[in-house]
Amino acid sequence: MRRFVFLLILVASPMLAVTPDEMLDDPVLEARAREISKGLRCVVCQNENIDDSNAAIARDLRLLVREMLVAGNSDDDVVAALVARYGEFVLLRPSMNGANVILWFAGPALLLAGLGMAILYIRRRPRPVADRLNAAEEARIATLMQEE
Repeated sequence: MRRFVFLLILVASPMLAVTPDEMLDDPVLEARAREISKGLRCVVCQNENIDDSNAAIARDLRLLVREMLVAGNSDDDVVAALVARYGEFVLLRPSMNGANVILWFAGPALLLAGLGMAILYIRRRPRPVADRLNAAEEARIATLMQEE
């Protein structure tokens, strides 16, 4: 029974992050708020969007998003205001410009460089010379094979 309750809490916890008192009466605005919240990082949890986070700052950000939408701001304006306040760190998918390009391509570039170095190492390493038998050893093996 304890496992069932634990699993229920574990599965239901993200759904409980947005409380009913935060939700907007207008379903269109609420859907927009949810969509914006999915792309914003909780600054405490860091790998969780603010829609799923139970942190107090995430609640404040959710309320701020909804207030700005009710005030008539566009989705891009809301995201831009949060980026202006918290930096691009608040975005779960940062833009691909400036220094972010280096971050986006550094991992794959290092992987390719490592593969290239591994291939060069394997190609350039000294190969063992095959041991060849001299004529006397070959004759001895031939006589041993005939004896059997």
